[in-house]
Amino acid sequence: MIQVASLATRELGDATELVQEFLLSQMNEDGGFNDRCGESDLYYTVFGLEALRALKVDISVEKVRPYLESFGNGEKLDLVHLTSLIRCWADLKIDFSHLRQDFLNELERFRSHDGGYNTEIDLEEGTGYAAFLVYGAFQDLEVKDYNKKLLIDSIQNLQVGNGSYGMFAGQSEGTTPTTAAACVALHDMGVRDFELSKKWLINNFHLKGGVFAIPDAPMPDLLSTATALHTLSVIGADVSELKEPCLDFVDSLWTSKGAFYGTWADDILDVEYCLYGLLALGHLSTM
Repeated sequence: MIQVASLATRELGDATELVQEFLLSQMNEDGGFNDRCGESDLYYTVFGLEALRALKVDISVEKVRPYLESFGNGEKLDLVHLTSLIRCWADLKIDFSHLRQDFLNELERFRSHDGGYNTEIDLEEGTGYAAFLVYGAFQDLEVKDYNKKLLIDSIQNLQVGNGSYGMFAGQSEGTTPTTAAACVALHDMGVRDFELSKKWLINNFHLKGGVFAIPDAPMPDLLSTATALHTLSVIGADVSELKEPCLDFVDSLWTSKGAFYGTWADDILDVEYCLYGLLALGHLSTM
């Protein structure tokens, strides 16, 4: 994703510097990046670090490292923030092997009884979002010996008949972000049959640009647009005819402050949607 997001500079041109300034302005003295309330948060720090990496801005390891070290081995963190901590360490590109086994032990706290993972502890069924987070953590920790079949089965159990993926088993309709996460993880694990999912994602494109999170959503959003474009690229779908409408949509969310709003109704800027804006522009620049 970072490699593709780096291509956004083709569309941004001179405005790239504005994005860099915005990202750096969101970094706090403690080494973390602001959430939407202006407080340092591990989840948002992932997006800040990866957006800076995409724009090839040098990251101050010595500034970020103490912030990460303050969370120790992550034993007090929920799954989202635990996997965020692991990703942050990986993004710094420094050795953190001394934490590897502790991190793996902490991830196992979220193992569900069906062999997947859940954001809650000791539950019967896993969720697609949790599986995606843990799979990403396995990659960051260079884990090769996990039970791939169990993880695949856990994710595929969340597929709705129309090809979308829900957050939980038994849902009648999935969402674009959960479907995107499921497809990308499954593809990376060797699954190749995505025809139904491909059609479902393409049907969620707004004719005037952008992608809906669900078919009857009131408006498209940047998260769904970026993740749909990324997923369709990964699984091999041509949506080049939608390039100009999608560029117009992303442009409609751009601000002179160097960042993107999440939707037309949003009024807060953050590093998460900044990275999604870069990811969307990166894919659109290759069409």
